[in-house]
Amino acid sequence: MKIAVMGGGGIGGYFGGLLARAGEDVTFIARGVHLDVIQKNGLQVNSAAGDFHVRVKATHDCSAVGLMDVVLFCVKGYDTETAGAQIRPLIRPGTTVLSLLNGVDACERLAAILGEEHVMAGVVHILSTISAPGIIHQTAGPRTIKFGEKDGRVTPRAERILDVLKGAGILAELSTKIQVDLWEKFVFICAQGGVTALSGLSIGEILASAEATAFYRAVMEEVALVGRAKGVPLSSDTVDRAMAFARELQPGMRSSLAHDLRQGNRLEVETLAGCVVRYGREVGIPTPFNFTVYACLKPYHEKAMAARSR
Repeated sequence: MKIAVMGGGGIGGYFGGLLARAGEDVTFIARGVHLDVIQKNGLQVNSAAGDFHVRVKATHDCSAVGLMDVVLFCVKGYDTETAGAQIRPLIRPGTTVLSLLNGVDACERLAAILGEEHVMAGVVHILSTISAPGIIHQTAGPRTIKFGEKDGRVTPRAERILDVLKGAGILAELSTKIQVDLWEKFVFICAQGGVTALSGLSIGEILASAEATAFYRAVMEEVALVGRAKGVPLSSDTVDRAMAFARELQPGMRSSLAHDLRQGNRLEVETLAGCVVRYGREVGIPTPFNFTVYACLKPYHEKAMAARSR
């Protein structure tokens, strides 16, 4: 199977690295110093499941690598449209673009660029980052991919992708309710990302404060209400299960959003809290807690965007 990994960061680097190690025909689409080091030295993956090094094909130019069977789409949410347009040269009839982005609107945005028939949704549960150029550091999480067709069908293309992922040692599962899976993760990451970033606190510090815990849960409750109003059949215990998961995390854990805020990077604030606010307005659900997160973090994102354009 010819596989392109669009975005060689923590997610793409980890799962793409496993696929390359298993002998699949993998090409990484990356940029900057990270790309330079991968081209020169290969990709190093340090993981809780074991470290490995692999030589891989890598480029910044999608037009130079040919047509693909599968594209693992692993960029940040704010790069969805730009990266979606860039991968057009990789797409042929039958190519599957498996979106592994945070949030719940990525497939809709990609479908507008590439065509709905090419796009499939996936959910990852992993904490993985670029610790240095050419080096992926996977530190926590179950390291899983759950994916499936929007309408819940089990199709030949989905089964083939599942076989390839499992063959690479990836903990993959084919879902017949991927929209529910996406929104269940969304409930959690809107709170974990938004509240750890906004407060500067770790999850342990949040849960040690009754007021911070109430805010954290209120963010989740709003997301669940909006999801149900949009027709997603989230169960009545969705928030309870998300809170239970939060309590199982290492107390010092923060989010990638909090890390990006500290580093002065662009933020996935539109993908998370901003999306909840927009959807809430569409379905008539007030979202004051998510709006607070959005209103306070958006200026930092805009500042980072302005710095990049100079």
